[in-house]
Amino acid sequence: MSTKLFHRLAIAAAALLALIVVTGAAVRLTSSGLGCPTWPRCTPHSFVAPPSYHALVEFVNRVVSAAVGIFVGIVAVAALLRRPRRGDLTWLAWSLVAGFVGQAVIGGLSVRYGLAPGWVMAHFLLSMVLLWAALLLVHRAHPDPAPTTRPMRRELRTLVYVLATVASAVLVLGTVTTGTGPHAGDSTRHVTRLALPLERVTQLHADAALLLTGLVVATLFAVRLTDTSTVVRRRSALLAAAVGVQVVIGYVQYFLNLPASVVELHVAGATALWCAAIWLALAMTPVTTDRRSGRAEVVDGAMVGVHDGSIVSQHDRIEAHP
Repeated sequence: MSTKLFHRLAIAAAALLALIVVTGAAVRLTSSGLGCPTWPRCTPHSFVAPPSYHALVEFVNRVVSAAVGIFVGIVAVAALLRRPRRGDLTWLAWSLVAGFVGQAVIGGLSVRYGLAPGWVMAHFLLSMVLLWAALLLVHRAHPDPAPTTRPMRRELRTLVYVLATVASAVLVLGTVTTGTGPHAGDSTRHVTRLALPLERVTQLHADAALLLTGLVVATLFAVRLTDTSTVVRRRSALLAAAVGVQVVIGYVQYFLNLPASVVELHVAGATALWCAAIWLALAMTPVTTDRRSGRAEVVDGAMVGVHDGSIVSQHDRIEAHP
């Protein structure tokens, strides 16, 4: 299999893993989380949903998720068929399979324990870990290294890594807010919620989001005041746009008392924000890749073709003279 085809498959896998986060949220927000009250069957006697709205919503989500799981398995097999074969890509691709199996198990436990918040939170957060792994796979599998690079200051790297860490904290606080809020996932029976004051949890989540916004603004200034790559500047702008939209959606859903349709947009926005933050952080990460004509390395947001280790000395000179 060619490197370009594998890269396209990796991109598709990342997009599909993001999609099922949104479809899973739709199940909860339509109160269909227990539309199929058992797992892996939909009913005690059938894998197929009965002709009722909530059951069909949950069943369709399971079918879509299963299709995505099959595609992730295809990507893992493709990593073995890729030429030249690379161990890091193979491990990453098969980690997606392992993570997806974990998702299925946690999803089943969420149903069996009546959508207990802890299981639902774990289900979402594992989805975010899978997206990180999928984007790392896309990043490492890039088939066309660029011929040049630019210097990158350590301070900028540190700022972006702090930003990504805060973004992960915002996600965790978002799941706590969801586990405390009114959208439990099923309206036909009592679903346990976290015994926390919703207003305070929401305020804490909003404060973390504002901190993240400040870090993004600082990053926008930093990438324009320092000599960095076009890739980093472009990804910073993408992240800023995602954060701006997400902040607006967050305040709208709060003042409208959490309507399901706006909460769905907020989940989609959170997924996009996380992907944008990880994508920017990956631009800062040196990654070595094998090439038939030698080696190539991603340094400071750009991929550089090298031979005989010359990139190492070049990168050391960059670090020594920011």
